[in-house]
Amino acid sequence: MRASRLINLVLLLQSRETMTAAELARELEVSERTVYRDVEALSAAGVPVYAEQGRNGGYRLVGGYRTRLTGLSREEAEALFLSGLPGPAADMGLADAVAAAELKVLAALPATLRDAPVQAGRRFHLDAPGWFGESGPPPLLRELARAVWRDEVVRLRYRKDREVTRTAEPYGLVLKNGTWYLVARVGEGHRTYRVDRITGLEPTGETFERDEGFDLPGHWAGQAESFLRAMLREEVTVRLSPAGLRALRYAVEPYAARRAREEAGEPDGDGWVVTRLPVESPLVAEQELMRLGAEVEVLEPPELRARMAGNAARVAALYR
Repeated sequence: MRASRLINLVLLLQSRETMTAAELARELEVSERTVYRDVEALSAAGVPVYAEQGRNGGYRLVGGYRTRLTGLSREEAEALFLSGLPGPAADMGLADAVAAAELKVLAALPATLRDAPVQAGRRFHLDAPGWFGESGPPPLLRELARAVWRDEVVRLRYRKDREVTRTAEPYGLVLKNGTWYLVARVGEGHRTYRVDRITGLEPTGETFERDEGFDLPGHWAGQAESFLRAMLREEVTVRLSPAGLRALRYAVEPYAARRAREEAGEPDGDGWVVTRLPVESPLVAEQELMRLGAEVEVLEPPELRARMAGNAARVAALYR
């Protein structure tokens, strides 16, 4: 445990140059006293770490010192080669950079771990797009990725109901179920655009000051939750068999299925439950719930119940 912590301490100093004992203690989740002892142990082992006094002081490594990745376990080395996304990286034009980075990591690994990428590649593969998605990245993805890396202001044309032009500060790209999205600051707020709906992109040559407090994963999670709540603005009351309740997640949005499970009442003698299901509209609900066949009964609203009954009657007539 301590050996792993010592390696992490060296890597932190290697990547951030100067850190105080308090900062190191926070990162390593130990006390400052433990940091002092660890630094002494590293110095005794020949690692050139020293303390700078003063207001902006802290611990540093002697200039130019680099540690090789000889402290990696086999499990850590194999996991390292699973952390990248070669497909999406290639879509953004980063395939050569990823390959070069992997070669450098391989060169730093001890000979006993050089087969780590082969072992990981034989066992795991990420296929991000959905089964029925379009193949190939959106045409403007690479240009957008360059603007994101450079913090460059762009003028983009976006097509939804109609085509609009926006001046945007591209903060990040998100790949969700095979679809790329751009998160950008427009005016005072952040907006989300589907990249395949961006019809034109013009770099302005100007850069913007990035808000360092902006959290892309956190922003995306909040946007996704808000989007689902806004989309699933109506509710229907349904009665589900045990099989219907299990299959619900395959018929509706996962968020809606989770809400329905949370609000389900006590099962009756046959195991059926009554619950409220968030839906986009009664028409969409009809299409989704028909997938469950005889494992679901719509109770409310009456109009949807009548449509489901009519659908069931037509299906029954086909099999008479």
